[in-house]
Parts: sequence; structure tokens; C-alpha cells
Amino acid sequence: MNFYEESLLLHKSHKGKLEIVSKVSVKTREELSIVYTPGIAKPCLLIARSPEEARKHTIKANTIAVVSDGSAVFGLGNIGGMASLPAMEGKAVLFKELGGVDAFPVCLSTQDTDGIVETVKNIISSFGGISLEGIEAFRLINVERRLKEELDIPVFHDGGHGVAVVVCAAVINAFRFLKKPLKHVRALVCGAGVGGSHTAKMLYAIGVRDIVICDSKGILSASRLSEFDEYKLELLEFTNKDRLEGGLDDAIEGRDLFIGLSKPRLLTSEMVRTMEKDPVVFALATPEPEIFPDLAKFGGARIAATCRPDFSNYIDTALAFPGVFRGALDAEAKEITEAMKLAAVHAIAEQVPDGELSEEYILPDVFKQGLASEVAKAVADAWVNDGMTRDQLSVKDSYIFV
Repeated sequence: MNFYEESLLLHKSHKGKLEIVSKVSVKTREELSIVYTPGIAKPCLLIARSPEEARKHTIKANTIAVVSDGSAVFGLGNIGGMASLPAMEGKAVLFKELGGVDAFPVCLSTQDTDGIVETVKNIISSFGGISLEGIEAFRLINVERRLKEELDIPVFHDGGHGVAVVVCAAVINAFRFLKKPLKHVRALVCGAGVGGSHTAKMLYAIGVRDIVICDSKGILSASRLSEFDEYKLELLEFTNKDRLEGGLDDAIEGRDLFIGLSKPRLLTSEMVRTMEKDPVVFALATPEPEIFPDLAKFGGARIAATCRPDFSNYIDTALAFPGVFRGALDAEAKEITEAMKLAAVHAIAEQVPDGELSEEYILPDVFKQGLASEVAKAVADAWVNDGMTRDQLSVKDSYIFV
């Protein structure tokens, strides 16, 4: 059997991948009275008087909701909330196995922005954090911003924050191996959606100063201002300092770094040859990359990475999200700040020592012992030490945090 057949059999035989397991025993009437009524009156009334006590006395302390409307699930398209359930169950398993975080899939039957926001707001009594997954890009941006403004618990989405964290950890290590300072790196981000925009901002945060972004119509430039929404206008504030115009062919010439978060087979070996000597090519479109590693290497790429586990340098967001949420929950953080994400970037990068770095190994294995713990510690420390609030760090300021 192949992976698809084995997966179908696994899901059918177990009827899903999750179950509820009690932490306590209920085998006597005394235990029943403590676990349930009348004993529960005491913690219930305590929380009624002081809601913050829920973090100390309930599952809220270690539980997040994995929320999806099923509109953009792992390259499968708009398959709906119910069909997204196996994927969100899988995400919950990774949270538990890699980060010790209890996660529960909340798969919605609505794809209305207001409906999603209101649903999440109405369930947060049970959860200490929200992970947004498999939601179409434009809707996701609006849902995330509204929830961050209205909730006092961390909100994170893997397709934007998680991608940016892991990609930038890989960028740090790739150019550490090549012994090229990030301030001298000329980067091209192909794709101006959620993943591309967050990655561009994080690139700036780690020290890359020459960044150009392309969308489906070409380079984001001042000549196209009338086309842009507020999100692309934000990107133009810190990218394309040389005011380049044109398409992907024009943007890639002389670049040290290509990061693709766009469409399959968009890049050719000939285009890679126009890049700077020993370029780094991250082709991250799924399920098929912008260019396969062998073709990128044929075009002169020194280091190539994809979002596929069947190639070396697998850009896997599971390197980030379990540890990020573990740290946020441990610190009782009210949000996930740019400082926390930047701390996660460096914590992941540092898991590969100089002596182990190579062209085929720029990121640690997701199953590396202690990885999530190191990320969690860095993230928790960043929340405690930085002390930033929403008033101090606006969304527009996020890309200038260094």
C-alpha cells in the first residue's frame, strides 16, 4: 500500500486520530464527589469571581482550538469544514506529540468572516489559544486581525506565521553556511499572499534589507499603487528600494535568494542562472514546487529547499508551531508578538551547529529531541522580557522590529 491507502485504512480503523482521556480517577463515590458535584462548586465559583483563575484550574491552561472553515486545506482547495476534519485532527496530534499541547479541531460549517469571528469569540472560555488553519488567504487575514484585536489569548496561523518563522530560520542557516551576511543578501519573494507577506516582513526583521516581491502581475512597485489593497501597500513601504519594474524575469536577475510561495513550475533553470553566484532557491509551492531541486541545482543553485519531505531541506512548519504555542501557553501570553516569532526563528536556526551545516542540511529534523522545548523557552522568554502590548507594537510596525 502507498501512503494514501495506509492513511485511509488508519483513519477508518481508529475512527479518527483523537480521543478524550481523563487525567484523574473516578472509581469511588468520594472521587466522584471531588471530580464532579458537589466538589466542583468551589472552582466554578472561584472562576466566576476571578476569570483569570481558569488558567490555573482548567484545561484552558494547555488547550488550543485548531479552527478551520475548510476553504484552503493543504493544497486540496475548498473542501469544506467537515472534509477538513482529518487534516485538523492531524494538526492536533502534532501539537500533542511534538509540543505537549492539547489541541482540539473546530471545523466550521460557515465560510463567512463574521460567522468565523463570532464562533471563535463564543468558544474561547475553553481555550488558551487559537490556531487558524486551512482558511482562504484574504478571509484569513481579516479573521486574524479581528481576533487579535478582540481576544486576549494568542492567535496564530501556520500558513503565514509558521511559514515565515521556518523559512527565515532556513535563510539564516543557508547564508551562515555560505558565510554571507544577511545585510548583503538580495532577496526575491515570489507570492504576495499570506505566506509571502509574512515571510517578507520576517526577512526584514532578521536583517535582509534588499527585498523585492512579485505577485501574479509582476513586481510590486509604486507604478502599480492603484491596484493595491492596504496589505500590499504595507509591503511596498519596506521593499523594492531600487524601484524595479517588470515581471519575474526582471526581478530574479542578480538575486542571492529566491523564496517561492506561489505556483508550480514557475521558475526555470535558465532563470536561476541569471541569479547571483551560488544562489539559494526555496521553491515552496505545494504540492508541486516552482522548480524541483535537481533543476534548481542544474541552474546553479547552491542550496535548494521545498515543502516536500521527499527532498532534503524540507521546510516543515511543524518545526515552529508546537514550540511557539508551548511557549505562549507557558508564559500565559495574551498574544504572539513579533518578538516571540523572531525568538522562534533564532531558536530553530541554532539547533543546527556550524559543524553540522551543509548544502543538504540547513534545518533540524522535526523529531530532534528537545527542539520544541528550546523554541518554547525562547518564545516564553521573549514575551516576559519584551513586555510589548498591542498598543506598543502595531501591525504596521511589525516589519521594522529588529
